Amino acid sequence: MRFERHRLVYLDPVRWDEILATHATLRAIPVVVDWVAAGHPLIARRPVCEDMAGLVPLGLPLPPSLGKQRLAVAVPPDAILSDAPPPLLSNALRSAPVAWQRTVAALIALDPETRCFGSLAWAYLTGLSYLSETSDLDVIWQVANGDDAARLATSLVRIDTDAPMRLDGEIVTPTGLAVQWREFASDAPELLVKAAEGNRMVARAELFA
Repeated sequence: MRFERHRLVYLDPVRWDEILATHATLRAIPVVVDWVAAGHPLIARRPVCEDMAGLVPLGLPLPPSLGKQRLAVAVPPDAILSDAPPPLLSNALRSAPVAWQRTVAALIALDPETRCFGSLAWAYLTGLSYLSETSDLDVIWQVANGDDAARLATSLVRIDTDAPMRLDGEIVTPTGLAVQWREFASDAPELLVKAAEGNRMVARAELFA
């Protein structure tokens, strides 16, 4: 079982206790012990060579107050109760700093289906203090074709000019290829794209082919 990037994964609290029984380091962090029982998700990540076959690789990013660690676990498929896409930016708006509100509202007006990940998403999902003065706003746009992507990038350049934070994010094609919006807005003939299986260079003309 493999999930697409940024997919949220919800686990069975009983199985989480069993999983932590084999992770002494994680059991020493109270918020991690209570994580799943509190209704918080984990997030899909790429597998690494240390992951055992048949297990699903997941991540758990801790807030800055706990060292901003990115914890990695691998769980049995039957420990998973459900999965979901990252939250809509419109839902996470109430967790955004006051200084961000205007920029977030402009992004929602540009595309109501804009989703977010990173610090704002985790603050919204958990109620914990993930945001700081140096936090980026990380967003995802699902785009159908190259013309729509070009129009989106043009609007993002305008919104970014007045944004009080770094506006980061990915334009995602129907085939699941993701490219940073700033790179797409450049004139580079080849673009670095991210996919579940890894990163690679793709010709701009082939991105939406």
